[in-house]
Formats: sequence, structure tokens, C-alpha cells
Amino acid sequence: MAKLKLRDVTNYVENNIGDFHQRRIASLNELKLNKVLKSKNPYLFKAKYLLEANDIVESLASAFVSSNEETIFGNWLEGLAIFINQKVFGGWKSGIPGIDLEFDDRGIRFIVTIKSGPKWGNSGAIAKMKSDFLSAKKTLRTSNSKLRIDAVNGCCYGRCEKYDMGDYCKYCGQRFWTFISGEETLYTDIIEPLGHSAKERNQEFVESYAKMKNKFVLEFSQSFCFDDGAIDWEKLVQFNSGRQSFR
Repeated sequence: MAKLKLRDVTNYVENNIGDFHQRRIASLNELKLNKVLKSKNPYLFKAKYLLEANDIVESLASAFVSSNEETIFGNWLEGLAIFINQKVFGGWKSGIPGIDLEFDDRGIRFIVTIKSGPKWGNSGAIAKMKSDFLSAKKTLRTSNSKLRIDAVNGCCYGRCEKYDMGDYCKYCGQRFWTFISGEETLYTDIIEPLGHSAKERNQEFVESYAKMKNKFVLEFSQSFCFDDGAIDWEKLVQFNSGRQSFR
């Protein structure tokens, strides 16, 4: 086990945080109004008394951005966690399906699946994770039947009431970052580097977001509004839920 150098973490963040910002902008540029409209509940728009195309587009866009950014940043944090663990324990990105990180410590092979926060999946997703852990253990024991293997679900933020889940351990927030690094304060130490050039990079995102919204408002108005500007709710619902939705 090596001592983690915070300067290494800072350098990694500064050199790689741009990828997160580029991906969130790229996701906006690739977004299509029709695709998003088909995935949302048109009845909810009516129930919320949304009367303007701008209100509906804002509702669509904000929901998409929130969910999409969580996914993109979660993947980015996974890379950071693996980098840190490599520096301290010599860990590596696992090639086993469903496993993100492997490393050895105190004679134990840890297999880790990394998620953003503690409430990341339903019962089906958790069952799939347990199955992946079992499959990974069988794969690793093929070459070493005496190998002790512990499975861990690591969550980058949040808290969990218990960490011993029977078949695996669940470490969240501070407990997770300490587990992969040996550093009790790492969970707060990484906050400052994450803000590297955030203001400048976010301005580019804001401009892309405004362009996307303006384009969507125009498209929505042309496709789902009457000549007097009122929303054609019947046409919108038909597009979303009709047996043969038109393009």
C-alpha cells in the first residue's frame, strides 16, 4: 500500500475533467425533440397546466439534463476512483462483466462495482449485481481455488444505514473513498480540484443549452401548436402514445 499524493489526484482531475464537460455538451447537440417527447408523459404536462411550448420544452430539457449528467459524471467518477486505487493499492480496471475495479489488500481480492449514489437501482438491478459478483468469484477461483474474494458495491456519495449486505458490502461516501484510498479525508479533498475551470466550461454548456431549447421550442410550435399558438394536445398525445405514432 502506497501513500496517496493529493497532487496526483489534482493533476488527474485537471487533465480529465474536460472530458465530462465535453460529453455533457455533446449529449445536448445529439438530442432530438421527437425522441425525448416519446419518452415522457404527455398527460403530466396537461395536468401541470403547461400552456406554453417553452414550459414543456423546459420541463423536457431539465429532466433530461439532470438524468444524463448524473450518468456521465458517475462514469467519470468511476475513472477517478480507479486511478486513485491504482496509485495506492495497484488496482486495475476489471475485465470481468459487471465488475469495475479489482485490487488486492491484506490477502483479499476485492471486486468492486461503482455507482454514483446509494439509491442507484431497483430490486432487479440489485439482483443482477449479486449475480455478477457470484459469476466473478467463480471466474477468479478457476485459476486459484483458495483465493479469498470480497465483493463491494461502492457509491461515490451519500450514506447507507448498514454496510454488511450479506453477499457483499456496501460502502457510500466517505467510507467508499477511504476504502479505495486509505485516506479518511479524501471525500472532501477532491471537492476543490473538481471545480477546475468550471465557470469557463459551464458557460459553453449554458450557451449550448440555450440553443437547444430555442430550437426545440421552434420545432414544438411548428409540430404541436395550432395557428393561434395554443397547444394541440390531441396531436401531442397521438404522437406519444398512438398505436402507429407518426414521425
